[in-house]
Amino acid sequence: MESSRFILSMLVKNESGVLTRISGLFARRAFNIDSLSVGETENHLISRITISARGDDYIREQIVKQLMKLVDVITVELMDLENTVLRELLLVKVRFEKGELTELMQAISVFRAKVIDLTSNTATLELTGQASKVTAFIDFLKPYGITELCRTGITAIGRGEHILNNNLKEKM
Repeated sequence: MESSRFILSMLVKNESGVLTRISGLFARRAFNIDSLSVGETENHLISRITISARGDDYIREQIVKQLMKLVDVITVELMDLENTVLRELLLVKVRFEKGELTELMQAISVFRAKVIDLTSNTATLELTGQASKVTAFIDFLKPYGITELCRTGITAIGRGEHILNNNLKEKM
């Protein structure tokens, strides 16, 4: 079977050590995490974790099974990439020379980015979108001189009526 990208979304108890146990499971089995996004949900007792990784069907199945065995994990779902909204956040600081600001502002408009800080020779920009859009924006900015960059990794949510909470298992 072919190794391909997959997205796991899970709800976990919002307690110390949970992320260590989850990342440890990946490390012990030599599975690489491409990106990881974690945040508290509307319920302060629960956090949502989104993990992007690569592997074949067998690896995906094994990871889900092993994660479900962890006591802190409430639910795990392998996201259907066709029915999932995927986004990343990028914060990037670029240096520019006098006369380049107009060209830079046009690119910011085309990519639908936002200027969140501006000095006489630097701009800090914010962009959200799919990974390909974020990568394209970074590639465009490289000639200006990227001085600092932060990229969140993928965050995912099901389209339409699909809700991860509907798949809760009784661990709370």
